[in-house]
Amino acid sequence: GCVCYFSASTRHHTKFYTNPVEAVKDIPDGATILVGGFGLCGIPENLIGALLKTGVKGLTAVSNNAGVDNFGLGLLLHSRQIKRMISSYVGENAEFERQFLCGELEVELTPQGTLAERIRAGGAGVPAFYTSTGYGTLVQEGGAPIKYNKDGSIAIASKPREVREFNGQHFILEEAITGDFALVKAWKADRAGNVIFRYSVVLKNIYGMQLSNFVS
Repeated sequence: GCVCYFSASTRHHTKFYTNPVEAVKDIPDGATILVGGFGLCGIPENLIGALLKTGVKGLTAVSNNAGVDNFGLGLLLHSRQIKRMISSYVGENAEFERQFLCGELEVELTPQGTLAERIRAGGAGVPAFYTSTGYGTLVQEGGAPIKYNKDGSIAIASKPREVREFNGQHFILEEAITGDFALVKAWKADRAGNVIFRYSVVLKNIYGMQLSNFVS
């Protein structure tokens, strides 16, 4: 079966570019970018490559993963263009590990379902929501390292989450994520903001959450 969603946006300023550098040249230093893809599948590699050319610095990158050493967001990490990563999976990237442990990179680890909902909530205008994921862990308690000092001490630690009880179960408050720009890889788009992906594969993780793995 097929499920389709259509944009109802009234904006008509949409521009189409044949050069990816032209598409991203307005992204300024310090911007927060939401980067699509699952693992290394369906990532916007052409737009990532364009950011390498613009040389924009101090980015906060929100993504499922941090790429690998020579592909995906790993390229922007290697060029020191990313200041903070907000991700759920950061393995397979030696440069990422080195920068984090040496105090050169801020890292906010977020459970994958929580990350997806934080982004969805931001797009829906919901400032925060409660989830049971992370309760009883450092996510709830705070103190997890986001950035180290060069001597190995913690420079920035995660903040404790507000806790509430609903129907006998504990939940923690997670704030929404909103980005300045979103980079996605798709097959076709229109001026109303509708995007079509090709060869989509629906995955289901151990929590039963459906994840769209777009490969075009």
